[in-house]
Amino acid sequence: MTTPRAPFFVPNTSDMLLERALRLGAVQYGEFKLTSGKTSSYYFDGRLLTLDSEGAYLVGRALYPLVRGAGAQAVGGLTLGADPIASAVALTAHINGERLSGFIVRKEAKQHGAKRQVEGPVKAGMRVAVVDDVCTTAGSILQAVESMEAMGCKVVLTAAILDRREGGSDLLREKGYPFACLLEATPEGKVKVTVR
Repeated sequence: MTTPRAPFFVPNTSDMLLERALRLGAVQYGEFKLTSGKTSSYYFDGRLLTLDSEGAYLVGRALYPLVRGAGAQAVGGLTLGADPIASAVALTAHINGERLSGFIVRKEAKQHGAKRQVEGPVKAGMRVAVVDDVCTTAGSILQAVESMEAMGCKVVLTAAILDRREGGSDLLREKGYPFACLLEATPEGKVKVTVR
């Protein structure tokens, strides 16, 4: 039997996360054209951060207390952005002697095998946290929320590493889903820390 430990949280984790993101080039300033066709004064590549060993460690360490505090039993989201985040947070839970499952939501159900849309050790009735690397319009988060609710799970938290502050987080809150982020964009287009 594993002995529970004190929550694995060190002050200034998000400050360290932003510093690592800048060092890796996951946050860049300049002029960038986005998928939506709009231009932005910054660019965030979450996978550069979450697929880096130190970046994944910091993401797990920063998000774990939020997921745990929401009472989630599992964490995950729409593939691909959420996959390394779910792994990092679940691993952090294990390091703390606690159980937390990870899950992956496919964009559409597999057409073979068990034909599942949600992969991982989750089942109806579980409390889940839905995460993504970036929240802009919240489309990916809401798609994952819909899939989890369709299988009978209760979404107790939605979260992103970066909130671009373009309406997505407001929409999630309006729909009744608690939302948290580690970093957010200011109206001037600078990325700053929101959770310490």
